[in-house]
Amino acid sequence: MKRVVIVRHAKSVPYGYEDDFNRDLTDRGKNDAKLVSNELVKKRINPDVFISSPAKRALKTARIFADNLGFERSQIREIKDIYNGLTTSEFLELIQSLPDDAGTAFFFGHNPGFHFFVNILLKISVNEMPTCATVGIDFSVIVWNEIEARTGDLAFRITPKMLK
Repeated sequence: MKRVVIVRHAKSVPYGYEDDFNRDLTDRGKNDAKLVSNELVKKRINPDVFISSPAKRALKTARIFADNLGFERSQIREIKDIYNGLTTSEFLELIQSLPDDAGTAFFFGHNPGFHFFVNILLKISVNEMPTCATVGIDFSVIVWNEIEARTGDLAFRITPKMLK
């Protein structure tokens, strides 16, 4: 089995759109990222790969998750095209290119793309992806390159609101 965990960045400041790439997390966003990632610790989710948009709000969310899940920050892989926007086929290619010795891969990024990717991967639809929403998707495959659209099973969906 392979698991993809898709995380929309936590709540960011509602200003600074002229420099959107560098928009930071709010205090609520930082707390939400800690809350959700601590819930993953309780669920014993063990990451093997972290891939993030290099935008400040996504990367900071990834770092908070890494700290709580015991993942080395220096191993977070930044992919600029996650910020710029990946097509469905490019996102699938990214997943399919993961090393087969990894079992669980985390992706940190932005809406609307990440909400779209969740719904492309799952057999069912997820209605919304608020900030810091985290969706685990399980695939009954042995190697990553066998993952295809609409074949994933929902393992979990966590939002900060569910934990408050």
